[in-house]
Amino acid sequence: MGLEKGRISRRRFVQMSFGSAATMLLGRSVFGMAAGKDVERPNILWISCEDTGLELGCYGDSYARTPFLDEFASEGVRFTNAFANIGVCAPARSCIITGTYPTTIGTNYMRCKGVPPAYAKCFSEYLRAAGYYCTNNKKTDYQFDPPGSAWDDCSGRAHYGNCQPDQPFFAVFNITISHESKIRDREKWIMDRFKRIERHDPDRAPVPPYHPDTPAVREDWAQYYDIVTLMDSEAGEILTKLEKDGLAEDTIVWFWGDHGAGMPRHKRWIYDSGIKVPLIIRVPKKWRKWVMSENPGAPKPGSVNDALVSFVDFAPTVLSLAGVKIPEYMQGQAFLGSQRVRPREYIFAARDRMDERCDIIRAVRDKRYKYLRNYMPHVTYGQYINYMDQMPTMKDMRRLDAEGKLTGAQTQYFRKTKPIEELFDTQTDPHEINNLAGRAEHKDVLERMRQVHTKWMKETRDVGLICEPEFDEMKRPGGEWEKTEAPVFSTTLGRSDHVTITCPTKGASIVYKINGGKGRQLYTKPVRLKASQTVTARACRIGFTDSDEVTFKRGDAPQSPARPTEKRAHWRERLDKTDLLERLMSIKQLDYKGNAAIPEYLKALDDKDGSVRYWAVVGLGWRCETAEQMDKAKTAIEPMLEDKSPTVRVAAAEALCNWGKEDKALGVLVEMLKHKANKVRLFAAIALGEIGEKARPATEAIEQAARDDTGMGKYVNRICTRTLALLNGRK
Repeated sequence: MGLEKGRISRRRFVQMSFGSAATMLLGRSVFGMAAGKDVERPNILWISCEDTGLELGCYGDSYARTPFLDEFASEGVRFTNAFANIGVCAPARSCIITGTYPTTIGTNYMRCKGVPPAYAKCFSEYLRAAGYYCTNNKKTDYQFDPPGSAWDDCSGRAHYGNCQPDQPFFAVFNITISHESKIRDREKWIMDRFKRIERHDPDRAPVPPYHPDTPAVREDWAQYYDIVTLMDSEAGEILTKLEKDGLAEDTIVWFWGDHGAGMPRHKRWIYDSGIKVPLIIRVPKKWRKWVMSENPGAPKPGSVNDALVSFVDFAPTVLSLAGVKIPEYMQGQAFLGSQRVRPREYIFAARDRMDERCDIIRAVRDKRYKYLRNYMPHVTYGQYINYMDQMPTMKDMRRLDAEGKLTGAQTQYFRKTKPIEELFDTQTDPHEINNLAGRAEHKDVLERMRQVHTKWMKETRDVGLICEPEFDEMKRPGGEWEKTEAPVFSTTLGRSDHVTITCPTKGASIVYKINGGKGRQLYTKPVRLKASQTVTARACRIGFTDSDEVTFKRGDAPQSPARPTEKRAHWRERLDKTDLLERLMSIKQLDYKGNAAIPEYLKALDDKDGSVRYWAVVGLGWRCETAEQMDKAKTAIEPMLEDKSPTVRVAAAEALCNWGKEDKALGVLVEMLKHKANKVRLFAAIALGEIGEKARPATEAIEQAARDDTGMGKYVNRICTRTLALLNGRK
């Protein structure tokens, strides 16, 4: 099998991204039920939990106490090679809900507000259109506001029990007790929860080799296992309720974690500790042939499946189980159901901005080897992230590093730079400590994985190398949100009781209700109105604001059907008409050349695109070592302080400050710290923090920025607060 099932050509990918996408998505080819109206279909129930890796008894962890999930695993299939696409919740859930890589649809930065292409839908919308009752209780975190078309109910009250008799359901329950924040939470409310369970003994806690063995670290790990036990009991309550409702034999149940444990070097990272997740699927006997017709014995109780599975496969697999045709644009592949294909050879993962810190890493893994490409090798692993650094384990790691008391693998996190490439044999080195990238005996493996990685980035049109401030401007020029156009009502000649609803906005979905009834139905076919009845509709598209509600009454004058329009060409369309991504990949290939790349970086300073110029400046700042090299770079970079791209101005100012030119450059960083765009301000704040003592004359501006704690400005606040602490001698 190649990189992905159903790989589409770039031309087809672009065609599907624009033009006829809305028509394709709303057509019977996707929404139609392969099983037919009269064929019984399974209910599907998801139990997801936050920040939980393989620390479960059923995965062989003897320290864990997870009796409910252990029993559940004995009744289902335990997948041993399931992987998140990223080590943090929101971009991971963006991938799950759309069946596409966040690096393709532009939802890869933590807490960004994505504007996916017109074709992108929440996969639950296809289920609703096929007759499923779809509920989500209640976490979304998709990197975009969930459209009204996605769920019949998305709230703390959402439950499968509210569906119509004989209606199949897809129900999601999200358990949040295992979140990272609960590890460090010693407040009474959470401590009271622990009274119901036997606490884990910190003295027996397994401490990975990259963590120091201290009382605080052991206490964190013990509390992590405690909250996993609490999560297990909540999962047990859901399973017990399903059984009492008499639905267990009609329901395929999934349990999965959204990424690894909420501990340092786990969550946020794309080592296996951050992306290898539990996945257990219980298939009742009556549905085993439906799930795997060629081998109905495979999903039998207590079975184990070692096939590689990625989060990008979840959406197409659920559609396959429901008998709904998988849309061509989805980048994953079904591993169960009638549309199941051969197991994949590789899984892929990405890391981009995490909270207030920027980093770019990509990974590819087969069943044995893991390859990582560090696109910002000049940046340390151990960047300070405010939320993460509240963890006692992280505090101990930083303290012991400052005291020079870390040893062995514990020191890796605080290296000033990263290797360009990492390669691990996960069979012999499950903690991914021993980098094999430079070893002759692994040259062939390294080359193979490198090529697979590069091919994946090119084929999926990865946007990660575009500087985020530049990308934000591509998504929403001037920061302006587009609004979905209002629905348009029309009737068929001679059939005034049948109302057709359309929306001019490409990719829009429509929800409606009749006579102000409860809830909103997803529009898939003409609505029949009785005398005096009214229909109220609203249109929505992911990444846009919703339209105004519009009401139509039977007997009103019909309107002309809406023609698809788009206020401006979508960023993906504009991007794919350029060679920007290819040129970004090319300039990052210079990472391998060392100082020999300096002439090419100097040449790239004249590139037409700001992101390429940015990486050229960064490359010079990283690679120039001798006085002669620095002098030549200073002369070339100084004019960049007035570059039309604010991101380039920030990079140039940081480099010049580091080379003793802060008299000319520091004022630019102060100016950019006041920029109207939050991401520009974030880049400026990071740069001021990186230049250290040289930022002291800018203290007043930094103090002012540190007072902004609203919206995305909170990230600027955190960076500036940290910088002030360091300038004042506080760690």
